[in-house]
Amino acid sequence: MAYEWKFKARPYTDEEAKTLLKDVVSPETSDWHYNTHHKGYVTFLNKIEAALETADRSAANGNYSEIGELKRRLTWNHSGALLHDLYWENLGGDGDPSKGPDVVKAIEENFGSFDAWKADFKAAAVAAKLSGWGLLVHDKLYSGRLLNVLVDEHQYGAIWGGIPLIACDVFEHAYYHKDGPARAKYIDNFLSTLHWGRINERFLAHCVK
Repeated sequence: MAYEWKFKARPYTDEEAKTLLKDVVSPETSDWHYNTHHKGYVTFLNKIEAALETADRSAANGNYSEIGELKRRLTWNHSGALLHDLYWENLGGDGDPSKGPDVVKAIEENFGSFDAWKADFKAAAVAAKLSGWGLLVHDKLYSGRLLNVLVDEHQYGAIWGGIPLIACDVFEHAYYHKDGPARAKYIDNFLSTLHWGRINERFLAHCVK
């Protein structure tokens, strides 16, 4: 029986997003990005699940097979859906780090200061390919540290066992409609609109023993 993937609601309505996210993305981009682009990953996850029900596993090989392509696109769409869930969850705040005391304390311990973390995060996000992400990740299963990583596309550079806490989409479709090629400006606006309360809740739920 095929698993059914669900399209996750944002923590604010589409109408509220027009105001809450206006400094980061245009209202049109917020709508297109969430209701068409993001939703598409979930739609295709379900199509892939259905196709996997009847795919011929005996035909698998290292060059081309239906099962191989379905498995590849499953991870692509899974990563896309998950990172977009987190992207919207991160946004909609006032950027005040005092509202995330536990995660900010961990950031300061790992990076030396909040400003040092912010500079490193921005550099990682700027350095990603034109289709990529900047991420704050808890390297839970290996070093136990907080790390800023860049991920090209949705998964190249991802850390096994890492818990993403902050995800900044730097695919061009995320910001070109408002800021054109000014990726750094978009990232600054992203950081200034973070909802540290929700980030803190995620940190406590998934990263603290």
